Amino acid sequence: MSLHPSEALAPTTHRIPALLRSCHLEPALAVTVFVTALALASGRGPVGSAAVAAAVLAGQLSVGWCNDAVDARRDTLCSRRDKPVASGELPRRVVAVAAGMALGLCVPLSLLSGAAAGSVHLVGTAAGWAYNLRLKNTVLSPLPYAVGFGSLPAFVTLGLPSSSWPAWWAPVAGALLGVGAHLVNVLPDIEDDLATGVRGLPQRMGRAACRWLSPLVMLAAVSVLVAGPPRPPAVVDWMLATAAVVIAVSGTAAPSGTRSRWPFRAAIVVAGIAVAQLLLRGADMV
Repeated sequence: MSLHPSEALAPTTHRIPALLRSCHLEPALAVTVFVTALALASGRGPVGSAAVAAAVLAGQLSVGWCNDAVDARRDTLCSRRDKPVASGELPRRVVAVAAGMALGLCVPLSLLSGAAAGSVHLVGTAAGWAYNLRLKNTVLSPLPYAVGFGSLPAFVTLGLPSSSWPAWWAPVAGALLGVGAHLVNVLPDIEDDLATGVRGLPQRMGRAACRWLSPLVMLAAVSVLVAGPPRPPAVVDWMLATAAVVIAVSGTAAPSGTRSRWPFRAAIVVAGIAVAQLLLRGADMV
């Protein structure tokens, strides 16, 4: 007996929501929106900014799916019901194939911005894969985040008609934000990580140290964006910096024994404030 077409398609269509949850969609979209806005502010134009958005989204999706595919066994041991592979909603192979397809798309989409800009973005994407495949378990675990986030301003400016490297403070601030995001991202899972043998730098430092260090690193990024550009800070810069202090500190306020995702969301908001500062000083970045 043959299946009705809708029944034949059901297994595939039912996987789409699970795939979206498996790709770490929230941070992927946040990074994509931030970098696209930076591209627009820097003069990439609608077409160039659309190319930036497509490349960044493909790269972020590839890293997110790669992460869930690599961590499938560990997430299952930790009973991570929020992970579709660990909960049995998705086969690991499906997520691995999705990661490979997104990475394959990322290459030509990155090169749409030119060879130099595309190469820089692919290096940043490769850093994310290196974290998933190897560096996550070493003291160098913050390095891929620093490279990945720090490369994004260069991806934007090298794709401009003038094709120039960004001012020093833009990639430095991006790298600091990446390291801060790494620290807060592991906070809810430190105990599970240690129990399953994951010993990156944050796990070796411990929860208490990470909770205090992460806002300091993110605030260092905001400070670089206030003090680095040649023009004196305006009132709005000081207002944004003050807001970043409040949000970064509140992001570590949840009791240390919880699995709260607020610290990571606070990091995203602080990153957004930093991008707002970049947008305000976009002319100084080139």
